[in-house]
Order: sequence, then structure tokens, then C-alpha cells
Amino acid sequence: MKRSFQLKALAFFVCAFLVSTMAFAQLGKDGKPVPSPRDSVSGTVAGSSIKIWYGSPSVKGRVVYGELEPWDKVYRAGANEATQFTTSKDIKVEGQVLPAGTYAFFVIPAKTGKWTVIFNKKAKQWGAFSYDKSLDQLRVMVTPKTISNQERMVYKLNKKGFSMDWATTSVPVAIGK
Repeated sequence: MKRSFQLKALAFFVCAFLVSTMAFAQLGKDGKPVPSPRDSVSGTVAGSSIKIWYGSPSVKGRVVYGELEPWDKVYRAGANEATQFTTSKDIKVEGQVLPAGTYAFFVIPAKTGKWTVIFNKKAKQWGAFSYDKSLDQLRVMVTPKTISNQERMVYKLNKKGFSMDWATTSVPVAIGK
């Protein structure tokens, strides 16, 4: 009986420790919630293991595209560090080959028409401040879609590829073998 109580108490404290550690991981040095916490999504698409690691900003009542993120300018497709896209195998993105590897992922929003999606060889960089077009591995054009408001940016994988959803815009990117 005493041993059972000790095990239950230990399990409770371990769970409490894990929950508090996870909660504090989303807090900044000042103890306040991080405005754009890091997030990731991973899965298998077209036979390749895909992982997208990104900062997840919120709309917070702002006009995102055209104001916060200007039209026709390279955008890091997330917050803080540039979004990273990893594929374990060569894949086709919008019909063009992207070799296996890890890339910085950028977009160039357009007021009308297609958006440019960029996979850049310099995977680790802060924002798009040191973006170098000569290091682009692949650039493709995609057609954005209107969605209901998505307050926090999220990347979603599906069997046809992935999408970046934020505010009222979804940027779908097709992936194949």
C-alpha cells in the first residue's frame, strides 16, 4: 500500500514537471508568452520524409499581406529565423526537382496572380535580411487561395504536398515523386 502511494506520488510529480517544462518553453526570458513560438510539422509526402520548422506569428488584427508583409518582397514565410524545409529524398515541387536536403523556405507574395515559392540553399539565416538569390536551389510559382481567417500561421502537410496558411490566405505547394 505504501509502495503504491509512493509510485503514484512520483508519477504525479514527474507529470507536473513535464507539463511545467513544456509551458515554460513557450515563455520568453521576461516570463511572457513568446509572440511567435517555433513550431513544426512533419510527415511523409511522395515517399519522402518532410519537415517544416517555422516561427508561427499571429495576425493580431493586422493586415498581413500588402502591409505587414509587402507585396513583391521576399518574405521568410514565418517569424524570426527563416523557415526551414527538409526533404529526405529528391522530390518534385510543382513539377521541378528539389534534391534531398534542408533549405530556407521563402515566398514572394503578389497582390494578384501567382506567388513565388523559393527553396534557398542557405538553410540557417535570420529572416530574409541576408537572403541571396544566387543561392536559390529552386523557384516555382503557385496560386494562393482564400481561406477563412487563420489567426496563427500554420503549415499543413497532405498527400499532395503542403500549404502555408495565415490570415485569409493559403499558399498550396504540390509535391510529387
